[in-house]
Amino acid sequence: MTDFAFPKPNRFTSQLFDKLSRHPKRVVFTEGEDIRVIRVAAECVRREVIAPILLGRISEMKRIADEHGVSLSMVRLIEPAESSDFGLFCDRFRRMERYRKIYASEKDASGFMSRPAYFGAMMVQYGQADALVAGNQVAPISVFRPLLQMIKPLATVPAVYSTIVMVDDRESLPKDRILFLSDCGINPEPTAEHLAAMSVETARLCRHLEGRSPRVAMLSYSNKGSAVSTSTRKMEAATALARELARRELVDLSIEGEIQADVALVPAVAANKVPNSVLGGAADVLIFPSLDASHIAYKLLTHFAGLKPYGQIIQGLTRPAAQVSRSASEEQILGTAAAVAVEAIEYRKLYGGDDEV
Repeated sequence: MTDFAFPKPNRFTSQLFDKLSRHPKRVVFTEGEDIRVIRVAAECVRREVIAPILLGRISEMKRIADEHGVSLSMVRLIEPAESSDFGLFCDRFRRMERYRKIYASEKDASGFMSRPAYFGAMMVQYGQADALVAGNQVAPISVFRPLLQMIKPLATVPAVYSTIVMVDDRESLPKDRILFLSDCGINPEPTAEHLAAMSVETARLCRHLEGRSPRVAMLSYSNKGSAVSTSTRKMEAATALARELARRELVDLSIEGEIQADVALVPAVAANKVPNSVLGGAADVLIFPSLDASHIAYKLLTHFAGLKPYGQIIQGLTRPAAQVSRSASEEQILGTAAAVAVEAIEYRKLYGGDDEV
Protein backbone atom coordinates (compact mmCIF):
# COMPACT_ATOMS: atom_id res chain seq x y z
CA MET A 1 0.00 0.00 0.00
CA THR A 2 1.25 3.51 -0.85
CA ASP A 3 0.14 6.86 0.52
CA PHE A 4 -1.89 8.96 -1.90
CA ALA A 5 -3.75 12.25 -1.59
CA PHE A 6 -5.68 14.35 -4.09
CA PRO A 7 -4.42 17.92 -4.50
CA LYS A 8 -6.48 20.89 -3.39
CA PRO A 9 -9.23 21.68 -5.98
CA ASN A 10 -8.51 24.55 -8.36
CA ARG A 11 -11.08 27.20 -9.30
CA PHE A 12 -12.60 25.02 -12.02
CA THR A 13 -12.98 21.80 -10.04
CA SER A 14 -13.96 23.60 -6.84
CA GLN A 15 -17.05 25.12 -8.44
CA LEU A 16 -17.96 21.77 -10.02
CA PHE A 17 -17.80 20.02 -6.64
CA ASP A 18 -19.92 22.79 -5.14
CA LYS A 19 -22.67 22.27 -7.73
CA LEU A 20 -22.56 18.49 -7.39
CA SER A 21 -22.79 18.64 -3.62
CA ARG A 22 -26.31 19.99 -4.22
CA HIS A 23 -27.10 17.84 -7.28
CA PRO A 24 -25.10 14.55 -7.15
CA LYS A 25 -25.03 12.46 -10.34
CA ARG A 26 -24.25 8.85 -11.28
CA VAL A 27 -21.11 8.45 -13.40
CA VAL A 28 -20.07 5.14 -14.97
CA PHE A 29 -16.33 4.51 -15.45
CA THR A 30 -15.90 1.85 -18.13
CA GLU A 31 -12.34 0.83 -17.18
CA GLY A 32 -12.64 0.09 -13.48
CA GLU A 33 -9.63 -2.23 -13.20
CA ASP A 34 -7.32 0.77 -12.69
CA ILE A 35 -6.07 2.06 -9.35
CA ARG A 36 -6.49 5.63 -10.61
CA VAL A 37 -10.21 5.10 -11.25
CA ILE A 38 -10.65 3.23 -7.97
CA ARG A 39 -9.08 6.16 -6.11
CA VAL A 40 -11.31 8.57 -8.02
CA ALA A 41 -14.39 6.53 -7.10
CA ALA A 42 -13.46 6.61 -3.41
CA GLU A 43 -12.87 10.36 -3.59
CA CYS A 44 -16.28 10.88 -5.25
CA VAL A 45 -17.88 9.04 -2.33
CA ARG A 46 -15.84 10.94 0.24
CA ARG A 47 -16.84 14.29 -1.24
CA GLU A 48 -20.47 13.14 -1.72
CA VAL A 49 -20.56 14.59 -5.25
CA ILE A 50 -20.83 11.55 -7.55
CA ALA A 51 -22.28 8.05 -7.19
CA PRO A 52 -19.54 6.07 -9.00
CA ILE A 53 -20.19 2.93 -11.05
CA LEU A 54 -17.13 0.88 -12.04
CA LEU A 55 -17.19 -1.69 -14.86
CA GLY A 56 -14.79 -4.64 -15.04
CA ARG A 57 -14.10 -7.93 -13.33
CA ILE A 58 -15.40 -7.50 -9.81
CA SER A 59 -12.78 -9.80 -8.29
CA GLU A 60 -9.97 -7.84 -9.95
CA MET A 61 -11.33 -4.44 -8.91
CA LYS A 62 -11.61 -5.65 -5.32
CA ARG A 63 -8.08 -7.10 -5.45
CA ILE A 64 -6.60 -3.80 -6.69
CA ALA A 65 -8.50 -1.81 -4.06
CA ASP A 66 -7.39 -4.14 -1.26
CA GLU A 67 -3.77 -4.06 -2.46
CA HIS A 68 -3.72 -0.25 -2.25
CA GLY A 69 -5.89 0.12 0.85
CA VAL A 70 -8.73 1.94 -0.93
CA SER A 71 -12.28 1.55 0.34
CA LEU A 72 -14.98 0.55 -2.15
CA SER A 73 -17.79 1.40 0.24
CA MET A 74 -20.73 2.96 -1.66
CA VAL A 75 -19.01 2.21 -5.00
CA ARG A 76 -21.12 0.11 -7.35
CA LEU A 77 -19.16 -2.62 -9.18
CA ILE A 78 -20.59 -4.26 -12.30
CA GLU A 79 -19.21 -7.13 -14.38
CA PRO A 80 -21.12 -6.62 -17.66
CA ALA A 81 -21.57 -10.25 -18.74
CA GLU A 82 -22.79 -11.19 -15.24
CA SER A 83 -25.12 -8.22 -14.82
CA SER A 84 -28.87 -8.73 -14.43
CA ASP A 85 -29.31 -6.19 -17.25
CA PHE A 86 -27.07 -8.06 -19.69
CA GLY A 87 -29.89 -9.86 -21.52
CA LEU A 88 -31.99 -6.70 -21.68
CA PHE A 89 -29.09 -4.72 -23.11
CA CYS A 90 -28.44 -7.42 -25.73
CA ASP A 91 -32.08 -7.24 -26.82
CA ARG A 92 -31.94 -3.46 -27.01
CA PHE A 93 -28.70 -3.65 -28.97
CA ARG A 94 -30.34 -5.90 -31.56
CA ARG A 95 -33.23 -3.47 -31.89
CA MET A 96 -30.89 -0.49 -32.20
CA GLU A 97 -28.82 -2.01 -34.97
CA ARG A 98 -31.68 -1.74 -37.48
CA TYR A 99 -31.13 2.01 -37.76
CA ARG A 100 -27.53 2.17 -36.47
CA LYS A 101 -26.54 -0.16 -39.35
CA ILE A 102 -24.34 -2.32 -37.13
CA TYR A 103 -25.95 -5.52 -38.44
CA ALA A 104 -24.61 -7.81 -35.73
CA SER A 105 -25.82 -11.36 -35.20
CA GLU A 106 -27.37 -12.47 -31.91
CA LYS A 107 -24.01 -13.93 -30.93
CA ASP A 108 -22.27 -10.68 -31.80
CA ALA A 109 -24.74 -8.71 -29.66
CA SER A 110 -23.59 -10.64 -26.59
CA GLY A 111 -19.98 -10.06 -27.61
CA PHE A 112 -20.49 -6.32 -27.91
CA MET A 113 -22.44 -5.98 -24.66
CA SER A 114 -19.81 -7.89 -22.68
CA ARG A 115 -17.36 -5.09 -23.49
CA PRO A 116 -17.42 -2.42 -20.77
CA ALA A 117 -17.32 0.46 -23.26
CA TYR A 118 -20.50 -0.73 -25.00
CA PHE A 119 -22.21 -1.72 -21.75
CA GLY A 120 -21.43 1.67 -20.21
CA ALA A 121 -22.69 3.57 -23.25
CA MET A 122 -25.92 1.56 -23.09
CA MET A 123 -26.28 2.40 -19.38
CA VAL A 124 -26.06 6.10 -20.15
CA GLN A 125 -28.36 5.89 -23.18
CA TYR A 126 -31.09 4.21 -21.14
CA GLY A 127 -30.77 6.33 -18.02
CA GLN A 128 -29.02 3.86 -15.70
CA ALA A 129 -26.15 6.35 -15.37
CA ASP A 130 -26.12 10.11 -15.90
CA ALA A 131 -22.69 10.39 -17.55
CA LEU A 132 -19.75 8.26 -18.71
CA VAL A 133 -15.96 8.50 -18.41
CA ALA A 134 -13.70 6.19 -20.45
CA GLY A 135 -10.28 5.97 -22.09
CA ASN A 136 -7.90 5.65 -19.13
CA GLN A 137 -6.73 2.23 -20.42
CA VAL A 138 -7.67 2.15 -24.12
CA ALA A 139 -7.08 4.08 -27.34
CA PRO A 140 -9.50 6.92 -28.14
CA ILE A 141 -11.16 5.00 -31.01
CA SER A 142 -12.20 2.33 -28.50
CA VAL A 143 -14.12 5.04 -26.66
CA PHE A 144 -15.54 7.02 -29.58
CA ARG A 145 -16.90 4.06 -31.56
CA PRO A 146 -19.21 2.67 -28.81
CA LEU A 147 -20.45 6.17 -27.96
CA LEU A 148 -21.26 7.00 -31.57
CA GLN A 149 -23.00 3.64 -32.08
CA MET A 150 -24.91 3.46 -28.80
CA ILE A 151 -25.89 7.05 -27.99
CA LYS A 152 -28.22 9.06 -30.16
CA PRO A 153 -26.68 12.23 -31.67
CA LEU A 154 -28.24 15.64 -31.19
CA ALA A 155 -30.39 16.53 -34.17
CA THR A 156 -29.41 20.20 -33.88
CA VAL A 157 -25.63 19.66 -34.18
CA PRO A 158 -24.11 18.71 -37.58
CA ALA A 159 -21.21 16.67 -36.16
CA VAL A 160 -19.97 15.12 -32.94
CA TYR A 161 -16.79 16.73 -31.61
CA SER A 162 -14.82 17.09 -28.38
CA THR A 163 -13.79 19.86 -26.02
CA ILE A 164 -10.90 19.94 -23.57
CA VAL A 165 -10.94 22.28 -20.58
CA MET A 166 -7.46 23.59 -19.76
CA VAL A 167 -6.77 25.14 -16.35
CA ASP A 168 -3.73 27.29 -15.63
CA ASP A 169 -3.45 27.26 -11.83
CA ARG A 170 0.13 28.43 -11.42
CA GLU A 171 0.69 30.25 -8.13
CA SER A 172 2.14 33.27 -9.97
CA LEU A 173 -1.29 34.08 -11.45
CA PRO A 174 -3.77 36.27 -9.54
CA LYS A 175 -6.43 33.63 -10.26
CA ASP A 176 -6.73 30.41 -12.27
CA ARG A 177 -7.33 30.87 -16.00
CA ILE A 178 -9.76 28.45 -17.64
CA LEU A 179 -9.81 27.76 -21.39
CA PHE A 180 -12.13 25.62 -23.52
CA LEU A 181 -10.46 24.13 -26.64
CA SER A 182 -12.44 22.57 -29.55
CA ASP A 183 -12.27 20.23 -31.48
CA CYS A 184 -9.36 18.31 -29.97
CA GLY A 185 -10.18 14.74 -30.88
CA ILE A 186 -12.65 13.83 -33.62
CA ASN A 187 -12.91 15.92 -36.83
CA PRO A 188 -9.67 16.29 -38.83
CA GLU A 189 -10.92 19.06 -41.14
CA PRO A 190 -14.16 20.64 -39.88
CA THR A 191 -16.15 22.74 -42.35
CA ALA A 192 -17.16 26.34 -41.68
CA GLU A 193 -20.64 25.10 -40.77
CA HIS A 194 -19.20 22.57 -38.32
CA LEU A 195 -16.95 25.22 -36.76
CA ALA A 196 -19.87 27.61 -36.34
CA ALA A 197 -21.96 24.99 -34.55
CA MET A 198 -18.92 23.93 -32.51
CA SER A 199 -18.30 27.49 -31.33
CA VAL A 200 -21.90 27.99 -30.19
CA GLU A 201 -22.15 24.60 -28.46
CA THR A 202 -18.79 25.05 -26.72
CA ALA A 203 -19.96 28.49 -25.58
CA ARG A 204 -23.07 26.82 -24.10
CA LEU A 205 -20.84 24.37 -22.25
CA CYS A 206 -18.61 27.17 -20.96
CA ARG A 207 -21.60 29.08 -19.62
CA HIS A 208 -23.09 25.95 -18.03
CA LEU A 209 -19.87 24.95 -16.27
CA GLU A 210 -18.54 28.44 -15.51
CA GLY A 211 -21.70 30.50 -15.12
CA ARG A 212 -20.51 33.46 -17.22
CA SER A 213 -20.78 34.87 -20.71
CA PRO A 214 -18.30 33.08 -23.03
CA ARG A 215 -15.68 34.90 -25.12
CA VAL A 216 -15.05 32.91 -28.30
CA ALA A 217 -11.95 33.22 -30.50
CA MET A 218 -11.94 31.69 -33.99
CA LEU A 219 -8.22 30.99 -34.35
CA SER A 220 -5.99 31.29 -37.40
CA TYR A 221 -2.50 32.38 -38.40
CA SER A 222 -4.17 35.52 -39.78
CA ASN A 223 -5.75 38.56 -38.13
CA LYS A 224 -8.91 39.61 -39.95
CA GLY A 225 -7.58 39.32 -43.47
CA SER A 226 -3.89 40.02 -42.81
CA ALA A 227 -3.24 36.82 -44.80
CA VAL A 228 -5.51 35.01 -47.22
CA SER A 229 -5.80 31.27 -47.76
CA THR A 230 -8.42 28.53 -47.80
CA SER A 231 -8.01 28.15 -44.04
CA THR A 232 -8.35 31.85 -43.21
CA ARG A 233 -11.42 32.19 -45.43
CA LYS A 234 -12.94 29.17 -43.68
CA MET A 235 -12.45 30.73 -40.24
CA GLU A 236 -13.80 34.07 -41.44
CA ALA A 237 -16.91 32.36 -42.81
CA ALA A 238 -17.29 30.28 -39.65
CA THR A 239 -17.23 33.44 -37.53
CA ALA A 240 -20.06 35.01 -39.53
CA LEU A 241 -22.10 31.79 -39.40
CA ALA A 242 -21.53 31.47 -35.65
CA ARG A 243 -22.73 35.01 -35.01
CA GLU A 244 -25.92 34.31 -36.92
CA LEU A 245 -26.43 30.94 -35.22
CA ALA A 246 -25.92 32.45 -31.76
CA ARG A 247 -28.39 35.24 -32.57
CA ARG A 248 -30.97 32.76 -33.86
CA GLU A 249 -30.63 30.45 -30.86
CA LEU A 250 -30.40 33.29 -28.31
CA VAL A 251 -26.94 32.27 -27.08
CA ASP A 252 -25.22 35.15 -25.29
CA LEU A 253 -21.56 35.27 -26.32
CA SER A 254 -18.82 37.51 -27.66
CA ILE A 255 -17.04 36.17 -30.73
CA GLU A 256 -14.14 37.33 -32.88
CA GLY A 257 -12.29 35.91 -35.86
CA GLU A 258 -10.25 35.13 -37.61
CA ILE A 259 -7.48 36.04 -35.11
CA GLN A 260 -4.13 34.73 -33.95
CA ALA A 261 -3.76 32.91 -30.64
CA ASP A 262 -1.74 35.71 -28.99
CA VAL A 263 -4.37 38.25 -29.99
CA ALA A 264 -7.00 36.00 -28.44
CA LEU A 265 -5.16 35.51 -25.14
CA VAL A 266 -2.83 38.45 -24.42
CA PRO A 267 -4.39 41.91 -23.89
CA ALA A 268 -1.23 43.84 -24.76
CA VAL A 269 -0.82 41.93 -28.04
CA ALA A 270 -4.49 42.40 -28.92
CA ALA A 271 -4.19 46.16 -28.35
CA ASN A 272 -1.15 46.30 -30.63
CA LYS A 273 -2.24 44.01 -33.48
CA VAL A 274 -6.04 44.47 -33.45
CA PRO A 275 -6.72 47.80 -31.67
CA ASN A 276 -10.51 47.44 -31.89
CA SER A 277 -10.54 43.82 -30.76
CA VAL A 278 -13.89 42.66 -29.40
CA LEU A 279 -12.25 40.21 -26.99
CA GLY A 280 -9.27 42.34 -26.00
CA GLY A 281 -7.05 39.33 -25.40
CA ALA A 282 -9.49 37.78 -22.89
CA ALA A 283 -10.82 34.80 -24.86
CA ASP A 284 -11.79 31.68 -22.94
CA VAL A 285 -13.21 29.53 -25.78
CA LEU A 286 -10.69 28.68 -28.52
CA ILE A 287 -11.97 27.20 -31.80
CA PHE A 288 -9.23 25.73 -34.01
CA PRO A 289 -9.27 25.39 -37.82
CA SER A 290 -8.21 21.72 -37.77
CA LEU A 291 -7.62 18.74 -35.53
CA ASP A 292 -3.87 19.02 -36.21
CA ALA A 293 -3.78 22.54 -34.77
CA SER A 294 -5.96 21.84 -31.74
CA HIS A 295 -4.35 18.56 -30.73
CA ILE A 296 -0.82 19.95 -31.01
CA ALA A 297 -1.82 23.01 -28.97
CA TYR A 298 -3.46 20.87 -26.28
CA LYS A 299 -0.37 18.64 -25.92
CA LEU A 300 2.00 21.62 -25.78
CA LEU A 301 -0.13 23.40 -23.19
CA THR A 302 -0.26 20.24 -21.08
CA HIS A 303 3.33 19.02 -21.22
CA PHE A 304 5.34 22.22 -21.64
CA ALA A 305 3.19 25.03 -20.22
CA GLY A 306 1.91 22.96 -17.31
CA LEU A 307 -1.82 23.52 -17.81
CA LYS A 308 -4.15 20.81 -16.48
CA PRO A 309 -6.47 19.19 -19.04
CA TYR A 310 -9.96 17.92 -18.24
CA GLY A 311 -11.73 15.89 -20.93
CA GLN A 312 -12.13 15.32 -23.74
CA ILE A 313 -15.82 16.15 -23.22
CA ILE A 314 -17.78 14.66 -26.11
CA GLN A 315 -20.35 17.07 -27.54
CA GLY A 316 -23.11 16.53 -30.05
CA LEU A 317 -24.61 13.49 -28.29
CA THR A 318 -27.85 13.31 -26.31
CA ARG A 319 -26.02 12.04 -23.21
CA PRO A 320 -22.90 13.40 -21.40
CA ALA A 321 -19.65 11.48 -21.92
CA ALA A 322 -15.90 12.07 -21.81
CA GLN A 323 -12.72 10.40 -23.02
CA VAL A 324 -9.63 10.82 -20.85
CA SER A 325 -6.03 10.22 -21.87
CA ARG A 326 -4.28 7.01 -20.87
CA SER A 327 -1.71 9.23 -19.15
CA ALA A 328 -4.34 11.15 -17.15
CA SER A 329 -3.73 11.59 -13.43
CA GLU A 330 -6.27 10.77 -10.75
CA GLU A 331 -6.97 14.48 -10.32
CA GLN A 332 -7.62 14.93 -14.05
CA ILE A 333 -9.97 11.92 -14.17
CA LEU A 334 -11.84 13.23 -11.12
CA GLY A 335 -12.17 16.70 -12.65
CA THR A 336 -13.37 15.26 -15.96
CA ALA A 337 -15.96 13.14 -14.16
CA ALA A 338 -17.14 16.20 -12.26
CA ALA A 339 -17.41 18.20 -15.51
CA VAL A 340 -19.66 15.67 -17.28
CA ALA A 341 -21.67 15.15 -14.09
CA VAL A 342 -22.36 18.90 -13.92
CA GLU A 343 -23.10 18.83 -17.64
CA ALA A 344 -25.78 16.23 -16.84
CA ILE A 345 -27.58 18.77 -14.66
CA GLU A 346 -30.34 20.12 -16.91
CA TYR A 347 -28.67 18.45 -19.92
CA ARG A 348 -31.81 18.39 -22.05
CA LYS A 349 -32.55 22.03 -21.20
CA LEU A 350 -28.99 22.88 -22.24
CA TYR A 351 -28.81 20.94 -25.51
CA GLY A 352 -32.32 19.71 -26.30
CA GLY A 353 -32.78 16.05 -27.24
CA ASP A 354 -35.26 13.46 -26.02
CA ASP A 355 -35.51 9.98 -24.59
CA GLU A 356 -36.07 8.13 -27.87
CA VAL A 357 -33.43 5.78 -29.32
